[in-house]
Amino acid sequence: MAEVSSKELYEVKRTLKELSDKKGRGTELVSVYIPPDRQISDVVKHMREELSQSANIKSKQTKKNVQSAIEVIMQRMKLFPKPPENGLVLFVGMIPRGGPGTEKMETYVFEPPEPVQTYVYHCDSAFFLKPLQEILEEKDVYGLAVLDRKEATIAILRGKRIDIVKKLTSGVPGKHKAGGQSQRRFDRLIDLAAHEFKKRIGDHMNEAFLSVPDLKGVIIGGPGYTKEEFVDGDYLHHEIKNKIITTVDTSYTGEFGIREVMDKSMDVLAEIDVMREKKLVQKFLHELVDDDGLASYGEAEVRRYLAMGAVEVVLLSEDLKSKRLIYQCTSCGSQEEKTTKKEVVPEEVSCPGCGEKMKFESERDVIDDLVEMAEEIGSEVEIISTETEEGIQLLRAFGGIAAILRYRP
Repeated sequence: MAEVSSKELYEVKRTLKELSDKKGRGTELVSVYIPPDRQISDVVKHMREELSQSANIKSKQTKKNVQSAIEVIMQRMKLFPKPPENGLVLFVGMIPRGGPGTEKMETYVFEPPEPVQTYVYHCDSAFFLKPLQEILEEKDVYGLAVLDRKEATIAILRGKRIDIVKKLTSGVPGKHKAGGQSQRRFDRLIDLAAHEFKKRIGDHMNEAFLSVPDLKGVIIGGPGYTKEEFVDGDYLHHEIKNKIITTVDTSYTGEFGIREVMDKSMDVLAEIDVMREKKLVQKFLHELVDDDGLASYGEAEVRRYLAMGAVEVVLLSEDLKSKRLIYQCTSCGSQEEKTTKKEVVPEEVSCPGCGEKMKFESERDVIDDLVEMAEEIGSEVEIISTETEEGIQLLRAFGGIAAILRYRP
């Protein structure tokens, strides 16, 4: 199965948000999930059976709306000789726009970014979104731990989110300045206490990580040699020990140490979204401070470089809440575009050419607009989340729109 791109995930998130706000007056919103190996003729046959069954619905209005939705689905099925590669998802129903009598039939038909697993027909007052929501669940889960003889921190990395599971302190005494037999006896006590602490760390790691069914790997960090002693020793369950990917040197053993482990494991975890995002934003920042760097930010400047074909990668924050308004002058035919916040109502605009009032033509999401521009010139697009420090920095410091350039025009 091909990896789901950040753009596809963003589109699924946006679709889910839009659909989750839709509510019917009764149990009349129909959701259908069709796996790629399902015969369209079987789906149509099932729809006919549901159409017949819907005659038993007591409410006349609900019955009429459900039947209308099923008929729309059957009509749409005629457009597909077979399901697409990942299957097909349909959401159809009468959505109220205000008071009684304001309902309008809305239809959403699309191929999801991951294959549909099971056939679903669902009728309710809201669309059935759980299978789509599962696509957004982070697939890669890693166990992280940082430790020395004095303290340890255990965490789980789920996609971009770090969950601190346990913080431990040892009580192992520091070095003793006594000499002779007292020194040797004290060293043995320290080693014993350190051994017991490592056993305790192992027990907590086993408890935390064995309960994670899809744990992909474990990374252990810390200052000094304690982490190597821990890994080489018999402190971890064999299943957890077999999943150790690497050990890394860190300066800290608390939450800062966990973040150090993440940063220093970038090459190992390069396939995780969080790492790819961090690397991209860091590359942009590196290019930005270089005198001859290939970086650009701000909507106007990025659009200019896209128009020139000079953009290698466009970085867009998923939290961008802007739309692109398009106006047309009916007098001289010129077109004008402007970007505003999504909640802003289009205002009157005068034509910069002839001064006449321009007609508002259309609007679209800024992300969609920039993605289309990028795809026309073969530029990559990355939708950056705000779940990392770099993602927040991209949004707050650079307006959520940046680019790494192919060349400096």
